[in-house]
Amino acid sequence: MSQLRLCLPKPHSRSPSEILTNPMPTMKHSIGRRPFLRSASGVLALPALSLFAEENSGAVRTPGKRMVFLSFGWGVTEESWYPDISQPGDSYRLPSGLAPLAKHKSDFSIVQGLWHKYCLFNDAGHSGSTFWLTGANRFAQPGVSFANTISVDQVAAQEFGKHTRYNSIQINGGGNVNGDGHGPGLSMSWDSKGKPLGAQNHPVQLYRHLFSGSRVPVDQVQRQLAERRSVLDTMLGNAKQLQQKLGRADKDKLDEYFESVRSIENRIAKEETWLNVPRPKAPIPEPSVSGGRELIEVTYDLMILAMQTDSTRIMTFRQPVQSLLNSENIKVGGHDISHYHGNAEKKSASEKRDTVQSELLAGLIDRLKAAKEADGSCLFDHICLVYGSNLRTSHSLDNCPTLVAGGASGIKLGHNHVIDNETPLNNLWLTLLNQLGVRTEKHGDSTGVLDSIMA
Repeated sequence: MSQLRLCLPKPHSRSPSEILTNPMPTMKHSIGRRPFLRSASGVLALPALSLFAEENSGAVRTPGKRMVFLSFGWGVTEESWYPDISQPGDSYRLPSGLAPLAKHKSDFSIVQGLWHKYCLFNDAGHSGSTFWLTGANRFAQPGVSFANTISVDQVAAQEFGKHTRYNSIQINGGGNVNGDGHGPGLSMSWDSKGKPLGAQNHPVQLYRHLFSGSRVPVDQVQRQLAERRSVLDTMLGNAKQLQQKLGRADKDKLDEYFESVRSIENRIAKEETWLNVPRPKAPIPEPSVSGGRELIEVTYDLMILAMQTDSTRIMTFRQPVQSLLNSENIKVGGHDISHYHGNAEKKSASEKRDTVQSELLAGLIDRLKAAKEADGSCLFDHICLVYGSNLRTSHSLDNCPTLVAGGASGIKLGHNHVIDNETPLNNLWLTLLNQLGVRTEKHGDSTGVLDSIMA
């Protein structure tokens, strides 16, 4: 159990969720668009939370939906992680690798038979998360040795990010790509041009990103933003003059440049919009963790706080594996674990790794259920949580391990969904997007939604 959850500041004797959902018992009017929580020790300003009423009508708005992706490298122990495919539906026996999740069995589903065909054909090896949310053909661009496309979380962020300070938050559990078996690119989130998005590499970075922000005075930040706008305007003007003299190939490159400029302009506009909106005051002290199990637990806690304060509604977490093995005194390395076949010691280590990861996931679901929303529901009711990997085991990239949980997923939970082999994993991403209200016709190599799994 992480110490972070036990070290709440003395002025508040209640949990962060209680503070947010029941800020002041004496308050007689609904909270407006810029709510403040008052206590004897000060004032806590919050961003524009959709959880609070927009008008003084006393009504509480329905909490916003969230989408979270948790990825791990090196795959799973296939003999003990996947449910038996001969037991589809809700009466399947939970395998030993998922046993710690037994009390939540009705709250999640396993979806089997999904894959990314381009990853398999391209021999992507141990790329546990690089293409997990995209399914891209990494050799799709002639003359380019690596290419990617937009990830499903960023498709959702284009819609959900309109309401929050951050369109999305990406988390890298230490950034140990080789040790954690994730593949190239220090993120599993990719923008519309297939470029990796920066991530928070440690819980302390994530904490400061959520609650501290820049210490530069607001007027200085405003000047910096104005200067950036001026530079962009000048560059854009020069580029448009140049465009008249270019051939088709160069014009295509310039169009890509224009799109990048527009992306920067949008980020500047977002910063300006939220510049005068104070960040929520941290309900917990800054964490002090090293790695492994504790790092994952603390990161889960901070992810919950990010959603409770409505700082973002889209999150990805590229989880550490090697430091987790170290913290659990598992002597076999991550890469060797993925090649456990025919070796009893490696297989035992792989099974223990699966159990520990399932224990951590069960703890996260516990906390999501305990976190209350303003309308009395729990955070788990309004989240679509996906847990899995692009890698099954060894170098096998078919039947990607996939677990979906949460009331906002829109699929039948408590099931072992067995889909036809070689069904695109992007069909699941397409299904989840549409179930969350993000109307999308196609994602990557998707061929349609998975009607059989919809609730």
